Amino acid sequence: MDRQLEIELLDELRGLSAERSFFMDKEIHRSPVECYTSEDRFSKEKQAIFKAMPNIAAHSSQLAEPGSYLTVSLVGTPVLVARNKAGEVNAFVNVCRHRGARLVGEEAGCKHVFACPYHGWSWDNSGSLRGIPHQDPGFPGIDRAQYGLKRLPVVERLGLIWVVPDLDAEVDFDHLIDPLEADFKWMGMDGMAIAATDELTSKANWKLLVEGGIEAYHFRVTHKNTIGPHFMDNLSSYRMLGPHMRSILPRVAVGELGDVDQADWSIRDTTNVLYSLMPTDQFLLMQDHVAWIRADPLSAGETRMRISTLVPADDLTPDRQEHWARNHAITMATLQEDFDVNEAVQSGLETGVNTELTFGRFESALHRFNVEVEDRIGL
Repeated sequence: MDRQLEIELLDELRGLSAERSFFMDKEIHRSPVECYTSEDRFSKEKQAIFKAMPNIAAHSSQLAEPGSYLTVSLVGTPVLVARNKAGEVNAFVNVCRHRGARLVGEEAGCKHVFACPYHGWSWDNSGSLRGIPHQDPGFPGIDRAQYGLKRLPVVERLGLIWVVPDLDAEVDFDHLIDPLEADFKWMGMDGMAIAATDELTSKANWKLLVEGGIEAYHFRVTHKNTIGPHFMDNLSSYRMLGPHMRSILPRVAVGELGDVDQADWSIRDTTNVLYSLMPTDQFLLMQDHVAWIRADPLSAGETRMRISTLVPADDLTPDRQEHWARNHAITMATLQEDFDVNEAVQSGLETGVNTELTFGRFESALHRFNVEVEDRIGL
């Protein structure tokens, strides 16, 4: 984000605050309830969005050294991500090519060879088959080249490792990642490291969980005991970055910018900036750290959530651990309020009493997000 854009975004919100107005669309919009409850709809989303688009499997700092690896589930696909001796990142389906066992059970570690826990077949971290116990009598003439680990499309950019969990996917990574480059370089994403992580499962549709982050209408009510008093009431703005969205959530300090020289304006000091990446990753930029919120949809009504606090790597020191732990706890307390509300919403939608959700003019980001989803699944 360049300096001129930073000033323009802040000035837009300052002006709306001064006018006691909102960032609004021309009309209200509606979204059918079945979009959040239908397993058929979820199946279409799974195939056309989650399995067809790059998912962020890891931050680069999680694979800092050659030989480092981690395992993750992406939309039901078990994935092994490993950095080889040359420093290249590879992604594979985490399944043995012999009899289909889960190849690596550990969440993370460092090794250059992976041995299957069932019969001991082994592969290196470039995916090549290296060992077959009793190969000569048991598997005479077998072509090892035909038994390499199944590769998934992967790229490492902007300090993140992006994986497409579909063997046959043809993806233009640059088309999807380029719109984020300026902002993610500005925030220093590639120089960060993970200070803390929590995981939980929410009984809510993944879209409800995304929508809860891209409007400020609920802040004063849902978050009255946490962050609500620190933010302007029902004021936010957004811009699309390709298929992704950048939302600006102003704190009360934005209302005081009229008394501050523009040269001293800082978007990090006066707002939270939320990047909602298609399909299911959100990065919430705060003053000195970033909350990474990842959703892994399990069904129409259930989503696994992973929340990590990213901090500047050179500031991840023992004397700062308490500070980062405290900020992570604040993030978790705030998000738990969202999760609780959205589980209640999901339960309410499944009663069938409503046939649609209504998005007010100042909730237009929700409509824009749903348009992107519908375009992806061909509606």
